[in-house]
Amino acid sequence: MIGRKTEIEKIERLLASERAEFLAVTGRRRVGKTFLVDTLLKKHYCFSMTGIQNGSMAAQLVNFGIKLSEYDGTNLPQQPENWQMAFLRLKAYLRTLPKGQKQVIFLDELPWIDTPKSGFVQMLAHFWNDYLSKEPRFILVICGSATSWIVRKVINDPGGLHNRITENIHLQPFTLSEARAFLAAKKLSYSLQDLVKIYMALGGIPFYLENLRRGESFPAAIERICFSPTGILYNEYSNLFQALFNNAEMHEQIIAALAAHPQGMLHAEILREIGLKKPTGSYQRAMEELIVSDFMSENTPFGRKKRGSIYRVIDEYSIFYHRFIRSNRKYSPGVWQQLAESQAYKIWTGYAFENLCYKHIAAVKRALGIAAVYTEVSSLRVPASNGAPGFQIDLLIDRKDNCINLCEIKFHSGPFTITQEYYQQLIDKRQRFIDHTGTKKQVFLTFITNYGLRPNAQALDIVDAEIRLEELFE
Repeated sequence: MIGRKTEIEKIERLLASERAEFLAVTGRRRVGKTFLVDTLLKKHYCFSMTGIQNGSMAAQLVNFGIKLSEYDGTNLPQQPENWQMAFLRLKAYLRTLPKGQKQVIFLDELPWIDTPKSGFVQMLAHFWNDYLSKEPRFILVICGSATSWIVRKVINDPGGLHNRITENIHLQPFTLSEARAFLAAKKLSYSLQDLVKIYMALGGIPFYLENLRRGESFPAAIERICFSPTGILYNEYSNLFQALFNNAEMHEQIIAALAAHPQGMLHAEILREIGLKKPTGSYQRAMEELIVSDFMSENTPFGRKKRGSIYRVIDEYSIFYHRFIRSNRKYSPGVWQQLAESQAYKIWTGYAFENLCYKHIAAVKRALGIAAVYTEVSSLRVPASNGAPGFQIDLLIDRKDNCINLCEIKFHSGPFTITQEYYQQLIDKRQRFIDHTGTKKQVFLTFITNYGLRPNAQALDIVDAEIRLEELFE
């Protein structure tokens, strides 16, 4: 298995535990949750069931009866009349199992099982509290892509499941280094530059990366996967939100608005973009669910606590879809090769690389030699006022050791050159930052680039630290 070291250690501790365990596994759709659980725990399964998307209560109960008949060996499926009877039958079967080894009950896509007014969650809570929690040999594992549902209904449940989860795994997409290892295991070899371009389009989602083929260039692969009508990601976006959220229209409107503003938006700007005069309950709920489901981030601007938060889309595929796939649904061969040479693509790569650096802040800190230093990460956008031009800083690393890194992030086709004009702009920006914030900390100007900086007098004079692409892979 590639990566997942922390997750593997957690599951190994559960297997060695001398008490009953209740594990919740969450994460974005296609991130590899079921693969992780199957790989590490399948040999311990005594019962497993996957919910049916959009299935009725009756369909879920029939599914339960079929799976139980497979595990108890009767092969005579019977539909329980309700979830209370379903868990009663499961309990009767579990009591027949040997007591000397760990046994795993795995309920996958749990949110799909809990149909309206079915009472499923209440009966699951009763099943855990009344039986499983008292039997040290059992591990109950629940999983689902609708992270917000599991957080609300299980992890933060004020009722019968309150504080019952004994371990929680929120599975993240692969990092750059994990994505490279994953592709190498498939005998796919890409240059670091092409690998980053792939990551900026598809993210570190294993299912997406799985569809790359040997001997295929980056442009050819993206065109086949994303733009061809038979491509695996051609219709992925329309299914993505419907599978995760009830009444997903608001979620899609918010993501569409943010995708058109890669530098981020304030609450008021999002509301104006989607045509709302003030926040509604559905809007607030959608914002919270998008954040907890890893589609969007909330970033506090430098020097502020909460007010004025900037929201950004952080899901690479969603951004790529809105920028390129959505407006090019009418396929013609070579469409992506042409788009990849456009100025629009070059502009987009700059924003996408900035997003990538935010996600790999741990690697950035390692490259700066401050991995063990407490830091707060933010950005700063100062509008023009009183005749003075506005300015923006891509990435700010505010350090506990009394220093601040002002990061300039540049994605170019070759080494980046600091011209005399840009050199003066950097001097002005650094001073304006100091004046605007009143900081007394030491301010370091840091460049993060994909091909490095061209060594000239300006770069040598003003750049305090430089991070190259290869360091983000370490």
